Amino acid sequence: MTDSTSRCGYVALVGRPNVGKSTLLNHILGQKLAITSRKPQTTRHTLLGIKTEGPVQAVYVDTPGIHKDNDKALNRFMNRTATQALRDVDLVLFLVDRLRWTDEDQMVLERVQNVRCPVIVVVNKVDRQEDKRELLPHLEWLSKQLPEAEVVPVSALHGQNLDHLEQLIAERLPEGEHFYPEDQLTDRSSRFLAAELVREKVMRQLGAEIPYQVTVEIEQFSQEGPVLHIHALILVEREGQKKIIIGDGGARMKKIGQEARLDMQKLFGSKVMLNLWVKVKRGWSDDERALHSLGYHFD
Repeated sequence: MTDSTSRCGYVALVGRPNVGKSTLLNHILGQKLAITSRKPQTTRHTLLGIKTEGPVQAVYVDTPGIHKDNDKALNRFMNRTATQALRDVDLVLFLVDRLRWTDEDQMVLERVQNVRCPVIVVVNKVDRQEDKRELLPHLEWLSKQLPEAEVVPVSALHGQNLDHLEQLIAERLPEGEHFYPEDQLTDRSSRFLAAELVREKVMRQLGAEIPYQVTVEIEQFSQEGPVLHIHALILVEREGQKKIIIGDGGARMKKIGQEARLDMQKLFGSKVMLNLWVKVKRGWSDDERALHSLGYHFD
Protein backbone atom coordinates (compact mmCIF):
# COMPACT_ATOMS: atom_id res chain seq x y z
CA MET A 1 0.00 0.00 0.00
CA THR A 2 1.25 3.44 -0.86
CA ASP A 3 -1.23 5.67 1.00
CA SER A 4 -0.51 6.94 4.51
CA THR A 5 -3.97 6.24 5.95
CA SER A 6 -3.76 4.85 9.49
CA ARG A 7 -5.20 1.35 9.57
CA CYS A 8 -5.59 -1.12 12.40
CA GLY A 9 -7.52 -4.33 12.92
CA TYR A 10 -7.67 -7.83 14.34
CA VAL A 11 -6.80 -10.74 12.03
CA ALA A 12 -7.79 -14.25 13.15
CA LEU A 13 -5.70 -17.22 11.97
CA VAL A 14 -7.97 -20.27 11.92
CA GLY A 15 -7.78 -23.80 10.58
CA ARG A 16 -7.65 -27.41 11.70
CA PRO A 17 -4.66 -28.56 13.77
CA ASN A 18 -1.21 -28.60 12.18
CA VAL A 19 -1.83 -26.44 9.10
CA GLY A 20 0.90 -23.95 10.08
CA LYS A 21 -0.93 -21.08 11.79
CA SER A 22 1.79 -20.47 14.40
CA THR A 23 4.57 -20.84 11.81
CA LEU A 24 2.85 -18.24 9.63
CA LEU A 25 2.51 -15.85 12.55
CA ASN A 26 6.19 -16.19 13.50
CA HIS A 27 7.35 -15.53 9.93
CA ILE A 28 5.10 -12.50 9.50
CA LEU A 29 6.37 -11.05 12.79
CA GLY A 30 9.97 -11.85 11.89
CA GLN A 31 10.63 -13.54 15.23
CA LYS A 32 9.49 -16.55 17.20
CA LEU A 33 6.50 -15.79 19.37
CA ALA A 34 4.11 -18.73 18.99
CA ILE A 35 5.37 -22.22 19.77
CA THR A 36 5.36 -24.82 17.00
CA SER A 37 5.77 -28.55 16.64
CA ARG A 38 4.65 -31.27 14.25
CA LYS A 39 2.09 -32.43 16.79
CA PRO A 40 -1.51 -31.38 16.24
CA GLN A 41 -3.02 -29.12 18.91
CA THR A 42 0.30 -27.53 19.90
CA THR A 43 -1.48 -24.17 20.28
CA ARG A 44 -3.95 -24.13 23.20
CA HIS A 45 -4.62 -20.44 23.83
CA THR A 46 -5.25 -17.45 21.63
CA LEU A 47 -2.11 -15.37 21.31
CA LEU A 48 -1.91 -11.85 19.89
CA GLY A 49 1.02 -11.05 17.62
CA ILE A 50 1.21 -7.35 16.79
CA LYS A 51 2.94 -6.06 13.65
CA THR A 52 3.18 -2.32 13.08
CA GLU A 53 4.63 -1.15 9.80
CA GLY A 54 4.26 2.55 9.12
CA PRO A 55 0.58 3.49 9.17
CA VAL A 56 -0.63 -0.14 9.32
CA GLN A 57 -1.00 -2.17 12.50
CA ALA A 58 -2.19 -5.78 12.09
CA VAL A 59 -3.09 -7.57 15.33
CA TYR A 60 -2.91 -11.28 14.56
CA VAL A 61 -4.92 -13.70 16.72
CA ASP A 62 -3.30 -17.15 16.66
CA THR A 63 -5.89 -19.76 17.65
CA PRO A 64 -5.94 -23.46 18.56
CA GLY A 65 -6.72 -25.84 15.70
CA ILE A 66 -10.44 -26.62 15.45
CA HIS A 67 -10.83 -30.39 15.81
CA LYS A 68 -13.47 -33.08 16.27
CA ASP A 69 -12.37 -34.47 19.63
CA ASN A 70 -14.53 -32.91 22.36
CA ASP A 71 -14.10 -35.68 24.92
CA LYS A 72 -11.95 -33.78 27.41
CA ALA A 73 -12.40 -30.37 28.97
CA LEU A 74 -9.10 -29.24 27.41
CA ASN A 75 -10.34 -30.12 23.90
CA ARG A 76 -13.63 -28.32 24.48
CA PHE A 77 -11.69 -25.29 25.73
CA MET A 78 -9.52 -25.19 22.58
CA ASN A 79 -12.47 -25.51 20.17
CA ARG A 80 -14.43 -22.83 22.04
CA THR A 81 -11.42 -20.50 22.07
CA ALA A 82 -10.88 -20.83 18.31
CA THR A 83 -14.56 -20.36 17.47
CA GLN A 84 -14.90 -17.29 19.70
CA ALA A 85 -11.95 -15.65 17.95
CA LEU A 86 -14.04 -15.46 14.76
CA ARG A 87 -16.65 -13.21 16.34
CA ASP A 88 -14.89 -9.92 16.88
CA VAL A 89 -12.18 -9.68 14.23
CA ASP A 90 -11.85 -7.52 11.13
CA LEU A 91 -10.35 -10.20 8.87
CA VAL A 92 -10.06 -14.01 8.88
CA LEU A 93 -7.14 -15.99 7.46
CA PHE A 94 -8.43 -19.52 6.88
CA LEU A 95 -5.40 -21.81 6.56
CA VAL A 96 -5.49 -25.11 4.70
CA ASP A 97 -2.72 -27.57 3.85
CA ARG A 98 -2.24 -27.89 0.07
CA LEU A 99 -4.67 -30.47 -1.39
CA ARG A 100 -5.45 -32.11 1.94
CA TRP A 101 -9.08 -31.75 2.97
CA THR A 102 -10.44 -33.43 6.08
CA ASP A 103 -13.66 -33.45 8.09
CA GLU A 104 -11.99 -30.93 10.39
CA ASP A 105 -11.25 -28.59 7.45
CA GLN A 106 -14.94 -28.86 6.62
CA MET A 107 -15.83 -27.93 10.22
CA VAL A 108 -13.69 -24.80 9.98
CA LEU A 109 -15.10 -23.91 6.54
CA GLU A 110 -18.66 -24.05 7.89
CA ARG A 111 -17.72 -21.64 10.69
CA VAL A 112 -15.85 -19.30 8.32
CA GLN A 113 -18.77 -19.21 5.85
CA ASN A 114 -20.82 -17.49 8.57
CA VAL A 115 -18.42 -14.66 9.44
CA ARG A 116 -19.31 -11.11 8.46
CA CYS A 117 -15.79 -9.82 7.85
CA PRO A 118 -13.51 -10.38 4.82
CA VAL A 119 -11.78 -13.77 4.48
CA ILE A 120 -8.49 -14.77 2.86
CA VAL A 121 -7.96 -18.48 2.23
CA VAL A 122 -4.27 -19.22 2.78
CA VAL A 123 -3.16 -22.44 1.08
CA ASN A 124 -0.04 -23.29 3.04
CA LYS A 125 2.93 -25.64 2.48
CA VAL A 126 2.78 -25.33 -1.32
CA ASP A 127 6.56 -25.83 -1.40
CA ARG A 128 5.85 -29.49 -0.60
CA GLN A 129 3.53 -29.90 -3.60
CA GLU A 130 5.62 -31.50 -6.33
CA ASP A 131 3.23 -30.85 -9.22
CA LYS A 132 1.91 -27.31 -8.75
CA ARG A 133 -0.62 -27.84 -11.56
CA GLU A 134 -2.53 -30.17 -9.23
CA LEU A 135 -3.22 -27.18 -6.99
CA LEU A 136 -5.32 -25.30 -9.53
CA PRO A 137 -8.53 -27.39 -9.34
CA HIS A 138 -8.38 -27.25 -5.54
CA LEU A 139 -7.87 -23.47 -5.53
CA GLU A 140 -10.90 -23.14 -7.85
CA TRP A 141 -12.96 -25.38 -5.57
CA LEU A 142 -11.99 -23.30 -2.52
CA SER A 143 -12.98 -20.13 -4.38
CA LYS A 144 -16.45 -21.59 -4.95
CA GLN A 145 -16.86 -22.40 -1.24
CA LEU A 146 -16.04 -18.80 -0.28
CA PRO A 147 -16.86 -16.72 -3.38
CA GLU A 148 -15.95 -13.38 -1.75
CA ALA A 149 -12.59 -14.59 -0.47
CA GLU A 150 -9.14 -14.19 -2.00
CA VAL A 151 -7.23 -17.51 -2.26
CA VAL A 152 -3.48 -17.16 -1.72
CA PRO A 153 -0.93 -20.02 -1.97
CA VAL A 154 2.06 -19.60 0.39
CA SER A 155 4.84 -21.41 2.19
CA ALA A 156 4.87 -20.00 5.72
CA LEU A 157 8.02 -21.94 6.59
CA HIS A 158 10.02 -20.54 3.68
CA GLY A 159 8.37 -17.13 3.50
CA GLN A 160 7.06 -17.66 -0.04
CA ASN A 161 4.41 -15.13 -1.14
CA LEU A 162 4.07 -13.64 2.36
CA ASP A 163 4.70 -10.10 1.07
CA HIS A 164 1.69 -10.44 -1.23
CA LEU A 165 -0.40 -11.90 1.61
CA GLU A 166 0.53 -9.01 3.93
CA GLN A 167 -0.38 -6.50 1.20
CA LEU A 168 -3.84 -8.07 0.92
CA ILE A 169 -4.22 -8.03 4.71
CA ALA A 170 -3.29 -4.34 4.94
CA GLU A 171 -5.79 -3.42 2.21
CA ARG A 172 -8.60 -5.11 4.13
CA LEU A 173 -7.96 -3.57 7.56
CA PRO A 174 -10.30 -0.77 8.59
CA GLU A 175 -9.13 2.80 8.87
CA GLY A 176 -8.44 3.85 12.45
CA GLU A 177 -5.89 4.64 15.12
CA HIS A 178 -3.50 1.94 16.32
CA PHE A 179 -4.52 -0.08 19.37
CA TYR A 180 -1.00 -0.80 20.66
CA PRO A 181 2.34 1.03 20.92
CA GLU A 182 4.53 0.67 17.85
CA ASP A 183 7.11 -1.52 19.62
CA GLN A 184 4.65 -3.92 21.35
CA LEU A 185 4.83 -7.46 20.00
CA THR A 186 2.17 -9.35 21.98
CA ASP A 187 -0.48 -9.06 24.68
CA ARG A 188 0.92 -12.04 26.59
CA SER A 189 3.16 -11.81 29.63
CA SER A 190 6.76 -12.98 29.66
CA ARG A 191 5.76 -15.68 32.18
CA PHE A 192 3.21 -17.06 29.70
CA LEU A 193 5.75 -17.06 26.86
CA ALA A 194 8.34 -18.81 29.05
CA ALA A 195 5.83 -21.56 29.95
CA GLU A 196 4.95 -22.03 26.29
CA LEU A 197 8.61 -22.39 25.30
CA VAL A 198 9.12 -25.17 27.87
CA ARG A 199 5.94 -26.91 26.65
CA GLU A 200 7.14 -26.68 23.05
CA LYS A 201 10.41 -28.45 23.91
CA VAL A 202 8.51 -31.16 25.78
CA MET A 203 6.23 -31.73 22.78
CA ARG A 204 9.14 -31.87 20.36
CA GLN A 205 11.03 -34.35 22.54
CA LEU A 206 8.20 -36.75 23.26
CA GLY A 207 7.04 -37.92 19.85
CA ALA A 208 3.53 -39.31 20.17
CA GLU A 209 4.01 -40.41 23.77
CA ILE A 210 2.29 -37.87 26.02
CA PRO A 211 2.26 -34.34 24.60
CA TYR A 212 -1.44 -33.66 25.17
CA GLN A 213 -1.35 -34.47 28.88
CA VAL A 214 1.42 -31.99 29.66
CA THR A 215 1.16 -28.38 30.76
CA VAL A 216 3.67 -25.98 32.29
CA GLU A 217 3.35 -23.60 35.23
CA ILE A 218 5.92 -20.86 35.99
CA GLU A 219 6.57 -20.70 39.73
CA GLN A 220 9.29 -18.02 39.71
CA PHE A 221 10.16 -15.35 37.15
CA SER A 222 12.54 -12.73 38.48
CA GLN A 223 15.30 -10.56 37.06
CA GLU A 224 18.33 -10.43 39.36
CA GLY A 225 20.95 -8.15 37.83
CA PRO A 226 21.84 -9.40 34.34
CA VAL A 227 20.26 -12.83 34.95
CA LEU A 228 16.61 -13.87 34.57
CA HIS A 229 15.73 -16.67 37.01
CA ILE A 230 12.88 -18.92 35.88
CA HIS A 231 11.51 -21.92 37.80
CA ALA A 232 9.06 -24.00 35.74
CA LEU A 233 6.88 -26.92 36.80
CA ILE A 234 5.98 -29.49 34.11
CA LEU A 235 2.65 -31.10 35.04
CA VAL A 236 1.68 -34.57 33.81
CA GLU A 237 -1.20 -36.89 34.65
CA ARG A 238 0.58 -40.15 35.52
CA GLU A 239 3.78 -41.31 37.20
CA GLY A 240 4.89 -43.14 34.04
CA GLN A 241 4.70 -39.89 32.07
CA LYS A 242 6.95 -38.22 34.63
CA LYS A 243 9.60 -40.90 34.06
CA ILE A 244 9.39 -40.48 30.28
CA ILE A 245 9.97 -36.71 30.52
CA ILE A 246 12.91 -37.10 32.90
CA GLY A 247 14.51 -39.79 30.70
CA ASP A 248 17.44 -42.05 31.51
CA GLY A 249 19.55 -40.35 34.16
CA GLY A 250 17.69 -37.10 33.56
CA ALA A 251 19.00 -36.85 29.96
CA ARG A 252 15.73 -35.86 28.31
CA MET A 253 14.92 -33.30 30.99
CA LYS A 254 18.36 -31.77 30.54
CA LYS A 255 17.86 -31.43 26.78
CA ILE A 256 14.41 -29.86 27.25
CA GLY A 257 15.93 -27.33 29.65
CA GLN A 258 18.89 -26.49 27.42
CA GLU A 259 16.74 -25.89 24.33
CA ALA A 260 14.10 -23.86 26.22
CA ARG A 261 16.78 -21.70 27.87
CA LEU A 262 18.38 -20.81 24.51
CA ASP A 263 15.02 -19.72 23.07
CA MET A 264 14.22 -17.73 26.22
CA GLN A 265 17.54 -15.88 25.99
CA LYS A 266 16.74 -14.88 22.40
CA LEU A 267 13.20 -13.80 23.26
CA PHE A 268 13.96 -11.92 26.47
CA GLY A 269 17.40 -10.58 25.53
CA SER A 270 18.86 -11.70 28.85
CA LYS A 271 20.95 -14.49 30.33
CA VAL A 272 18.54 -17.09 31.75
CA MET A 273 18.90 -19.55 34.63
CA LEU A 274 16.17 -22.14 34.12
CA ASN A 275 15.18 -24.76 36.68
CA LEU A 276 12.68 -27.47 35.73
CA TRP A 277 10.69 -29.92 37.83
CA VAL A 278 8.09 -32.55 36.86
CA LYS A 279 5.01 -33.15 39.00
CA VAL A 280 2.04 -35.52 38.65
CA LYS A 281 -1.37 -33.76 38.76
CA ARG A 282 -3.91 -36.45 37.99
CA GLY A 283 -6.76 -35.68 35.59
CA TRP A 284 -5.88 -32.00 35.07
CA SER A 285 -6.80 -32.03 31.36
CA ASP A 286 -10.41 -33.07 32.05
CA ASP A 287 -11.06 -30.89 35.11
CA GLU A 288 -12.40 -27.42 34.36
CA ARG A 289 -11.42 -26.09 37.82
CA ALA A 290 -7.86 -27.40 37.43
CA LEU A 291 -7.68 -25.94 33.91
CA HIS A 292 -8.86 -22.56 35.20
CA SER A 293 -6.15 -22.53 37.86
CA LEU A 294 -3.60 -23.26 35.13
CA GLY A 295 -4.68 -20.32 33.00
CA TYR A 296 -7.27 -21.96 30.72
CA HIS A 297 -10.20 -19.60 31.19
CA PHE A 298 -13.63 -20.71 29.99
CA ASP A 299 -15.98 -17.88 29.05
